[in-house]
Amino acid sequence: MRVDYSPQSLDPRSFYQLLTAVVVPRPIAWVSTLTADGRTANLAPHSFFTVACTAPPIVQFTSVGRKDSLRNVEETGEFVVNFAPEPLFAEINATATDFPRHEGEFDAVGIAREPSLRVKPPRVAASPVALECTLHSTLLLGNSTVVFGQVVHAAVSEDVLVDGRPDIQLLRPLARLGGNEWSTVGEVREAARIPYRERPAG
Repeated sequence: MRVDYSPQSLDPRSFYQLLTAVVVPRPIAWVSTLTADGRTANLAPHSFFTVACTAPPIVQFTSVGRKDSLRNVEETGEFVVNFAPEPLFAEINATATDFPRHEGEFDAVGIAREPSLRVKPPRVAASPVALECTLHSTLLLGNSTVVFGQVVHAAVSEDVLVDGRPDIQLLRPLARLGGNEWSTVGEVREAARIPYRERPAG
């Protein structure tokens, strides 16, 4: 027995809550940007985030509504995706507050920054990975805007590398679930893909 939900019969907020409860877990793009005048550094988590392309390397995040991150990216053409690790949970959650645009989250929350190498927005100093991006394009979909950023530089802390690759147990990523729920990595399973020619018969 299933319960049926129709986007046409539910208000948008209710269907949004349904979607975010079942499209889980969602990785978090902790996006840092600068205002056009360069005076204010903004920082906000976005949980609609993924890789869009590998060659060239492009990542995407979605701004539901006209968030400061979106406005700054449109005006400057640059942003940084800072990895959202478990030890920085309190800071990440705090930067989700709807601060006025002129009040930067780095300063308001007390988050240390460091300069980026290829773009102007700063990186989160304590984040183990930073993807420096230039704006590739945006796509308006209803009440949301998808932001595509070409990764022009990646900075990874040596502390999370094992044999030259980021290790999931050292990264300790946070993810968003439904409502106010968050998750950590939990159990990690490893399984290689099975080539078609090696599939068991029958």
